[in-house]
Amino acid sequence: MCCDEGVSDTAVSPPRSSDVRPWALVGLLAATFTVAGLGSLATISNVDGWYADADKPWFTPPSAVFGPVWTTLYALMAVAAWLALRRGVDLTLWWVQLALNLAWTPVFFAAQWLWGGVAVIVALDVVLALTILRFRRASPLAAALLLPYLAWVLFATALSVGVASMN
Repeated sequence: MCCDEGVSDTAVSPPRSSDVRPWALVGLLAATFTVAGLGSLATISNVDGWYADADKPWFTPPSAVFGPVWTTLYALMAVAAWLALRRGVDLTLWWVQLALNLAWTPVFFAAQWLWGGVAVIVALDVVLALTILRFRRASPLAAALLLPYLAWVLFATALSVGVASMN
């Protein structure tokens, strides 16, 4: 008999996939769509306001593109986090990127602090890339689900730099 008799296996090992209930996915979806809702509050009045009149890079897509793209990406973010959680991955970086995602919209749109928004989104780029690397070790699928989000955030970074430098 070993000296750790009586120590629970779950006390020292990450959660097994059977330990992470489907309700965790519901919670992660709720978190991401709460961020989406709060972000839309900061953009709705400004997209038709100052942003409509701002100079923008030639590659700026029509405003109608952003809603469907972000809706899809938020769903993928939640599923990726859930898959990683099922493999025992610590979600701290994921929560940090979600907080940076939330911070960018009011800084850039509501406060119209364009270069401050660029700083926030560059931080988001870095933390999101680190999140993908962390997820990849435990769940390649979770990491892959975040790649479209990273691509879109890098595109948004280019747009943000363009808008900031032109206005």
